[in-house]
Amino acid sequence: MNVKKIVVFGPGPKFKGGIANYTLSLANSLNSIDNTEVHIVSWTQQYPFFIPRDFIDKSSKSDPLEGTGIKAHYITNYNNPFSWNSTVSLIKKIDPEIIVIQWAIAIQGLPLGYIAKQLKKKHKGEVIFDLHVVAQKEPSKVDKTLIKYGLTNADTYIVHSYKTLDELKQIFTHTEYYVDETGKRSSGVNRTVIKLYHPIYDMFKPNPNFNIEEVKKELKLKRYVFLFFGFIREYKGLHNVIKAFAQLSKKRDDVSLLIVGESFWNTLSTNKVSSKIKNAIFDTAKRIAFNKSDKERDYQPLKLIDELEIRENVTLVNEYVPNNEVNKYFQVSDCNILFYLTATPSGVESIAYNFNLPSLATRVGHFPETIKDGFNGFLAEPENINSMAEVMEKFIENPLPRENVAASAKNFSWENYAKAILRL
Repeated sequence: MNVKKIVVFGPGPKFKGGIANYTLSLANSLNSIDNTEVHIVSWTQQYPFFIPRDFIDKSSKSDPLEGTGIKAHYITNYNNPFSWNSTVSLIKKIDPEIIVIQWAIAIQGLPLGYIAKQLKKKHKGEVIFDLHVVAQKEPSKVDKTLIKYGLTNADTYIVHSYKTLDELKQIFTHTEYYVDETGKRSSGVNRTVIKLYHPIYDMFKPNPNFNIEEVKKELKLKRYVFLFFGFIREYKGLHNVIKAFAQLSKKRDDVSLLIVGESFWNTLSTNKVSSKIKNAIFDTAKRIAFNKSDKERDYQPLKLIDELEIRENVTLVNEYVPNNEVNKYFQVSDCNILFYLTATPSGVESIAYNFNLPSLATRVGHFPETIKDGFNGFLAEPENINSMAEVMEKFIENPLPRENVAASAKNFSWENYAKAILRL
């Protein structure tokens, strides 16, 4: 039987963040199917040189690809167009039947659009764009142009929610789509969209020997623990989480808020000349593209902890957590808080399913598709602090069976995701 070669393009495991974890998990799932040969083709630098942030994972020590047979090629530099041609040449040399490109941000439209266009000219493999998002969380004046250029040369799209499909239709208004949830492709002129989901990460597992009470004591946590996990960014609504929790903590003395994550824009030393130059260029670029300066770097929701006088009820781990330590924070928690302002399929929600952890979310984006109110979580009204505080209290008074979360998780397997890509 012929070996099916597959390229997954996206940030390799040397990078931080959900898309890097996703790229790795997708590669692993495709690699687990018989008669496949999987390559990760990765960025060396994902963004313009002046973005003032460190994206490399310097905390994790182990190599997640060891023993898998998956080959990682770090080759694509956003800032070096010659590397884009090298990327095309490498993929041609690998000669895959399928190329799955991770798409999450419009600014990458220039290199990804070029790479996809050249592959369509010079290679016969199916080009699939795996769309984590189309509409940008911080929209700029050039988004539509970059998205259209970036995605034009796809043979097939994968979306994780129908909301993302609607956003795609707003970009390509005259395109007819064939939508399928199993992986079947259109045999006609319509562009295929495979409607799937955000699968559950396979790299995070509960530790069966984990001593929950001991770690809760170490972290100074009370009876009920509400977890906010992940990069601290404004669209994730941590400011609202803290305000809602403050209301709850006035009523109860047995609750804790556990905040675990790195402040997204605070990874570089502010004293370095290079950081100051990057910040100056980045702020100028933001003013041009967004008609405003970069206010998110001034986003400091953690100040609310002291302003609202809830310090004794909050445990803060304000740093990047390597994958091998993630289980610790989910296993000591009772539920996962996702009070986002806007939402695309969430990696943090996916992690929570590994631990059968219910999620409390705002009724935005895809959350109503995956979180069934009163079954595997509760939904609050967006930007409504009272509603958020109410669902936190409701969760305590009406505990949800973990079996419900486990039942929901069965719908989001990597195996079925990979089989849809491979048409199995």
